[in-house]
Order: sequence, then structure tokens, then C-alpha cells
Amino acid sequence: MFGRERETTAEFTLKAVVAGVILGVVFGAANAYLGLKVGMTVTASIPAAVMTVVAFRALRLKGTILEANLSQTVGSASTSLATGAIFTIPALFLWGMAPPYLQVVALCFLGGVLGISAMIPLRRLLVVEAHDELPYPEGTACAEVLKASEGELAAGVWIFRGMALGAAVKLALSLGHLFPDTVAALLPVLPKAQLALEISPALLAVGYILGYRQAAVCVAGSIVSALVLTPLIAWLGATTGAPVFPETERLVADMSTGQIWSRYVRYIGAGAVATAGILTLAINLPKMAGAFAAVVRGVRSRRRMANTAEGPLVELPPTDRDLPGSVVIAGVTLVVLVAWLVPGVFAGEMSFLQRAVCAAGVGLFGVLFVTVAARIVGIVGVSSQPTSGITLVTLLGIASIFAANGWTDAGARAAVLTVGTIVAIAASKAGDISQDLKTGFLVGATPAKQQVGQLIGAAFACWAVAATVLLLGKTYEFGSPEVPAPQATLMKTIIEGVLSGQLPWDLVASGAGLAVTAMLCGVSGLAFAIGVYLPLGSMMALFVGGVVRRLSAAAAEAGKADDDPGILAASGLVAGEGLAGILVAFLAFNDWIPKAAEPRLAGALGQGAALLVAGLACAFLARAGKRARRT
Repeated sequence: MFGRERETTAEFTLKAVVAGVILGVVFGAANAYLGLKVGMTVTASIPAAVMTVVAFRALRLKGTILEANLSQTVGSASTSLATGAIFTIPALFLWGMAPPYLQVVALCFLGGVLGISAMIPLRRLLVVEAHDELPYPEGTACAEVLKASEGELAAGVWIFRGMALGAAVKLALSLGHLFPDTVAALLPVLPKAQLALEISPALLAVGYILGYRQAAVCVAGSIVSALVLTPLIAWLGATTGAPVFPETERLVADMSTGQIWSRYVRYIGAGAVATAGILTLAINLPKMAGAFAAVVRGVRSRRRMANTAEGPLVELPPTDRDLPGSVVIAGVTLVVLVAWLVPGVFAGEMSFLQRAVCAAGVGLFGVLFVTVAARIVGIVGVSSQPTSGITLVTLLGIASIFAANGWTDAGARAAVLTVGTIVAIAASKAGDISQDLKTGFLVGATPAKQQVGQLIGAAFACWAVAATVLLLGKTYEFGSPEVPAPQATLMKTIIEGVLSGQLPWDLVASGAGLAVTAMLCGVSGLAFAIGVYLPLGSMMALFVGGVVRRLSAAAAEAGKADDDPGILAASGLVAGEGLAGILVAFLAFNDWIPKAAEPRLAGALGQGAALLVAGLACAFLARAGKRARRT
């Protein structure tokens, strides 16, 4: 059914584009929800490829491997938009400056256009000529999935089973209020120490996708936060007779576990995440500088060859055709000019000069980090792309210029943040499209058609991602247990620190020390820092998912079986809970259901029911993972 004969193979067809757009909207909304909940997203390429194949077969539509590839290219475009949006936009809500819907849509789309446009001239150099040097792991894995789809893809059904289970559990929690969404217990001896497990199929699934080691590093950070830092602060503060900065009203002795985390531990976590992100970027600076230099040398070399070539130009085969250079120049120029000349693109009231600085920052940091990201992800993959560090460096650069000119009001903070939105999306988009182009290279696709597909995907997904972020922001409170928005809270803290200097630097420095210590121990500083920053309940769910991955023996090492049924089932759980969560938020926003209610099963009975549901989700993942050894 999925033949590969290039001459007769359909590729850019209506059904492929429509399937990709639908999948992009689904995974864009689901990833935005997941990112606001736990601060990370999952790639949509492989799930989108599998769901396209399964959908075509279920509807008895003839399809080709190139149509499936085009569909996943369009569908996966949403992930990068969600990443940039959830890293920054919620901070505007935290400042009481909720942005208009069209402004968020514009920021997402401009970042997508910038990332795609700047990546086009790099495709041949990085994807083709550096084929042996840069494996692009997710792109290679997706190509293997597409090739496997030419036979029977029995594993595809696990995605839909996962979506059904994830949605059912979320609706039982949020609509039926059958049992509590977190199981928690206070520990003896240690003051305010609390063990917790959040009942979330999506978090279990993310832990399964990350694998045991990465999930263990995350939960280690949370254990330090919940069982060391919180009890230590409670013990030291028990004898103080006055509030301890940054708290100005309550005594430490009168605070709950959650209040101590919010007023003190959160700043330690922010310092840890910021330090880990910047150090990760600094460690990669030689690679980044080499990447940028290699790209520049390659482009210059190609120009010299073109200028000295004799004879008529040879028409390139379809598998080596990119969109023309005019599209590249027009795309980058359009983004910078729109950002500069159109009022309202950046948040906050700004002068013409301030908009010029922001637009220049978008162009400079955007093109630089697109080049760097496109090469870095070729080695480490999208999941390890240092987007947090890239965003932080951008924010620090623009905020420093604003501070030097005395632009420190609320509008200036918002403007700096939205520059980071566009750059973060552009860098994330470069990582995503480079993986897709690698997949296309391996299956014989037309690069120009994939690039158009990415633009189409971004044009549709930006509406879904913006709607999800705004809906959740207006229904709940960012920073609350429902939507912690950890990355955006961090960005807000950093901008405020640069522009006003009002930060508890002792707590931030303590977090920095934790991050450095973790990195010296040889573990991922960013993963550990995210654990310090997020509640133990969320990270414990990740860890349980990682344990299930280890016990199911789905793969000998993390990341080797991205096409196995366990990974597909986990992707389904993420999508199912994400979509159900958005539905619940929509109903609550319109006051059709209460935003919060006491669970019907309370006490030990309710916690037992919650643990049973978590066990069923784990059993589902384990069964899917074990299927990988038999299929």
C-alpha cells in the first residue's frame, strides 16, 4: 500500500494536508496543556505518522509513504509553537497583562515563519552533506516507522487506546470528581515533609517516554525539594518571630507545606533551573560556535562554487529541491518588519525606538539560534534541545539593553518577554523541521513540499495553541496546581530580577549551587533542576512511568525503540488527557461545571481508588511495552 517508487508516488495531496492539519491541532493543544502542567512537551512526529497510516487504512484510503511523511511534517509543526508559547505567555497573566488572542496567534506564527525561513538554506548542508555526522535521532526513527508502515502496523492501535484511557481518567477526575487527583501523606519527624503522587496518565506517559534514568534524575530533584529543603526551612523558621523575606505577612511556623514551597523553595528551584539552563548553553558554546561557523563556511563555499561554475545550470531532482532563496529573505524580512512597524505585536506600550530594539533582537537572536539549534538537535535530538537556555540568553540580552536605557516599567517587561516568545518558537521550530527534513531525506520526499507543509501546519496550529494557552489562563490561575506553568514563571522571575533587582538572591544562589552540584555529579543539571522547581507529586508520577518502562523491558536503553507500542501508547495517553483537560477548562470557563469540587470518594477510600487508577494506567503501559518484544 505504501510503495516508494518516486515517479508514481503521490506526496502533496489534499488528504495528506488535511490529516496533518487535524493532527497538528490535536497535538498542538495537547502539548500546550502538557507543557503548562509539567514544563515539557513531547514530539508529535512519530505519533502523527502512525495515526496517519492507521486513519488512511481505517477509511480505506489509498496512501503512500510520502503522503504519510507529508502529513506528519504538517502535524508535527505544532509542537514547537506550543514550546515557545508555554515558556513565556503565562508570565503576562502573572503580571496581570493577559494578552489578546490575536496577539498570541501572531507571536506563534511569526516565530514559526522565522524558524522555517532561516532553516531552508541550511537543509542541504546539515541534512544531506552532514548525513553521517548528524544522525537527527527523531527524524531517523520516524523514517523507520514510515518504512515499517508499508507492512502491517499493528502497534498503531495502541495510540487510540491510550487516548481513550487518558481522556477517561481526566474526565473522571475533573467532571465526575470520583477520587482525588493527588495521593499525599505527611511524614513523621521531618516538619512539613510530604510524599505525594499525582494521578495523571499524561505524566506517567511522559516518564515512560523519558525512560528510567531521566525520570529518576527529575524525581531526585523533587525529593531534595520536598524532603530536605521544605523541612529545613520549616525547622529554621519555626523560632522566628517575624516574617522571613520574601514573605512579608505570615510566619514560617504558620505556613503549610504548599505555602513554604511557593514562598521559598520556588525561588531555589528558579535559581537551579536558570543556572542549569545557562550552564548547559555555556557548555555547548564551542559546539554552537562551531556549528555556526560550519554553516557559514558551507554557505560561502557553495556560493563560490555557484559563481565559478561553467555551463548551464542543471535542474535539481525533486528530492533536492528547496523553496527558493527569495522565500528565505522574504520570510526573515517580513518577521522583522512586522515586529518593528506593526504596533501591538509585542506586549506592552512601547515607543518606535523600543520596538526597533525588540525587532532587531528577534532578527539577531532568531537567526543565530535557528542555525545553532538546527545543528545541535542533529546530535542530541529535539528532546535535549536547550530551549530554556536559548530563551534565557535572549531575555537577558534584551532586558540588559532595556535596563541600560532606563526602560523598566511593566510595558518593558512584557516587551522583553514577547521577544523571547518569537525566538524560542523559531529555535524550537528549527529543531522540529530539521528532524522532519531528515525523515524526508531518508524516505525520498521533496524538501520544498515539506517546507510548505510546515508553513501550513504553523498557520493552522498557531490558532489552537493560542486558544489553549488563553483558555487555561482565564479558567485557572497560572502557577496553581492545575497549571503550574513552570518555565513561564521562571522567565518572569528572571526579567523582574534584571529590571528591578527585587529578588531573594540568597535563595536563588542556593538553587544555583544545587544545579552545579548535580552537574558535577554527572547527571543532567536541567532535569534535576526542573525536579527541584516542580512539586514532588508531578515528578513522582514521571518516575513511576520511568520504572514501568524499565520493568517492561520495552527497550534495552532509553530512546532505542521510539516506534514500539509502549511509546505509541504513552503518546496516546498524553494526547487523550490533554484534549480532555482542554474540554474541562472550556466547560469550567463557561460555568457549565464547577472549577473544583470535593471528590465523591474521600479519605482512605478515595486515595485507594486513585492508586488503583494509577495502577491500571501503569499496567496499560507495561502491556504495550511488552508487546514490542513480540511484534
